[in-house]
Amino acid sequence: MLRQEVSPTNDPVLFLQLAFSSTFFAGLFQASLGLLRLGFIIDFLSEATLIGFMAGAAVIVSLQQLKSLLGITHFTKQMGLVPVLSSVFHNTHEWSWQTILMGFCFLVLLLVARHVSMRKPKLFWVSAVAPLFSVILSTILVFACKAQHHGISIIGKLQEGLNPPSWNMLHFHGSYLGLVVKTGLVTGIISLTEGIAVGRTFAALKNYQVDGNKEMMAIGLMNIIGSSTSCYVTTGAFSRSAVNHNAGAKTAVSNIIMSVTVMVTLLFLMPLFQYTPNVVLGAIIVTAVVGLIDIPTAYHIWKIDKYDFMVLLCAFFGVIFISVQEGLAIAVGISIFKILLQVTRPKTVILGSIPGTDIYRDLHHYMEAVMVPGFLILSIEAPINFANTTYLKERILRWIEEYETQEDAKQQSSIHFLILDLSTVNAIDTTGVSLFKDLKKATEHRGIELVLVNPLGEVMEKLQRADAAHDILKPDTLFLTVGEAVAALSSTVKGQSSSHG
Repeated sequence: MLRQEVSPTNDPVLFLQLAFSSTFFAGLFQASLGLLRLGFIIDFLSEATLIGFMAGAAVIVSLQQLKSLLGITHFTKQMGLVPVLSSVFHNTHEWSWQTILMGFCFLVLLLVARHVSMRKPKLFWVSAVAPLFSVILSTILVFACKAQHHGISIIGKLQEGLNPPSWNMLHFHGSYLGLVVKTGLVTGIISLTEGIAVGRTFAALKNYQVDGNKEMMAIGLMNIIGSSTSCYVTTGAFSRSAVNHNAGAKTAVSNIIMSVTVMVTLLFLMPLFQYTPNVVLGAIIVTAVVGLIDIPTAYHIWKIDKYDFMVLLCAFFGVIFISVQEGLAIAVGISIFKILLQVTRPKTVILGSIPGTDIYRDLHHYMEAVMVPGFLILSIEAPINFANTTYLKERILRWIEEYETQEDAKQQSSIHFLILDLSTVNAIDTTGVSLFKDLKKATEHRGIELVLVNPLGEVMEKLQRADAAHDILKPDTLFLTVGEAVAALSSTVKGQSSSHG
């Protein structure tokens, strides 16, 4: 976003100033969301979304390590599957068999260590020590064999010391203020979404709760402080979190130890890493993230809910083919669409009697349930509001038409009573109240009487307010249970049937 107006090559100081200032605004925006208690936003990240995101991100992070594992020098900076594979196969001449051999050996070593720790929990330290052991061993091998002269890419000489403070480079005025604020807002939202998604992912793995508001404030304060200490917009890193998780870390103390270790390393130990091969770092990351592809849970979601599985696939393919941000956005969008679909198309089921009891259940779920002659018993299983009243009215009238067509074909009695079970309707609005008035008119026109069963507190209260002439809530058409309603009205049905006979 910044490169659209400022070149980091031609004007590096200005570019750094804008980057740090954008980081400050990103943090300010993120922390503000937390303070305003908007953590509920993360509730739109469903389990299916997280499983898909986790698997997609694991694939992407692993593919990015192909640069190190194959020894490729010119590699794409893009994260998508297509550009990564294109970069891999367009640069086959850069592949190094020495690098591939070393990478394969250490990858096998790390995977075996991880497998041992999973099979025997008492040996958890094996997978925890394996990455450090790999770094030390590979560094010694490269140094002893001078492998850097034989196709093995090494980290090389690194600058010692910590980055200087950058509070003097923050600018909150001038012609670039609009660009800085816009960049901060956009990148802040993206990093926040990714950070919380990663947090929710590992929370699911470790069985603990994530407070979205605290996460937002933590990430926001991190970026505000980071803008003064030479940091750009960042979030909880997926690959580093995976490494931490894979090492068996359980509390935030691991972050403190890591910070101190990194600081000591930057100040005193940088020369020791000069001969560390990049291929080992790639192998460590691949080993860490490969365990985050949860195929059993994905299969479980497929068995339970096909729509959720589609959300999972959208998150997965969106991440690996487009980007992490857009993959998440697509999955969240489809999840919200599902919620809207459930609101605007609520479930209505036809109920039948369980023989020998006064219990009424869904005809499609209970094979022994049978319809009661002369009654059409429907259950509405959602709040009734302006978004679904039209659909409900059309659906109920269609039920009546289908029932009467079926009964005419059988030459049996038609419907005398339409019973609506409102036990699961916990809310209603003005448009919903109008639905019952419209239904009463439509059913009376067909010679059918509308009966309501067990309207709950708010529903009953609003119907009473609207029912000034007592058209809907008449004592003989209002009951507590379906069984009570059928028992009380059956004599009427028999009388009408005998008079017709």
